Amino acid sequence: MQESFRDRQKKGYILMRVTYDLAMALIILGMAVVMFFAERLKIQRIMDLDDTGRYLFGGVCLLYGGFRLYRGIKRDY
Repeated sequence: MQESFRDRQKKGYILMRVTYDLAMALIILGMAVVMFFAERLKIQRIMDLDDTGRYLFGGVCLLYGGFRLYRGIKRDY
């Protein structure tokens, strides 16, 4: 009985972590897309930022979003 409860609790925790990692990956990767394609999307506030800083931040978002996506797909918790 107790072992069954622990197994269900662990499966619920893993499902919550996978969902959280995938959702955060989508948000962070979306921010990278906004940073890289601000001119095409015509977002004036983002276009007004320094190009170097904008591309640097977009690159960091791309790397970290990719890491979160990998961790969510790997499911090694």
